[in-house]
Amino acid sequence: MAEARARATATGPCDLAILDLGLPDGSGIELVTELRSQGWPRVVVLASSDDPYAVRSAFQAGAQAYLLKSASPVVVTDGVRRVLEGGVYADPSVAPVLATGTRVAGTDNTPRELSAREVEVLQLVADGQSNKEIGEELSLSALTVKSHLSRIGRKLGTGDRAQMVALAMRAGVIR
Repeated sequence: MAEARARATATGPCDLAILDLGLPDGSGIELVTELRSQGWPRVVVLASSDDPYAVRSAFQAGAQAYLLKSASPVVVTDGVRRVLEGGVYADPSVAPVLATGTRVAGTDNTPRELSAREVEVLQLVADGQSNKEIGEELSLSALTVKSHLSRIGRKLGTGDRAQMVALAMRAGVIR
């Protein structure tokens, strides 16, 4: 990780970083978080593991794509292209992990399932983005973002954005 960190620091933020999670001297997830905090706009993870925890952790750390090293060149190219266009991409073989959503205890302490898109929207709320900014980043209208937030609020038992974020952070589904 030290070598990857040194290279990233030396070059500064570029349009895209592609990195492996299996770095010999540290966590690739930590490096994803560092790159995003240093202003790197797009991070693609190219990994050998299809472990659900690794997939979720990469996206929670700020990666915009998770691709498997075993993927065809077409899949890798499609994923990178989608990210460069401002989207998010998951290798088709790991997409079901994200589609199952994540459980968050609501205000009544009953676990509620959030979809991958709801988690994504909630993370951007936690990052301080407005509905309009979230919509632009996810290629959605501000009204669709508002609809996602209303659905999250109903699931968690609160209409307060800060409380939604706090509940999701407590559950470990966003950072």
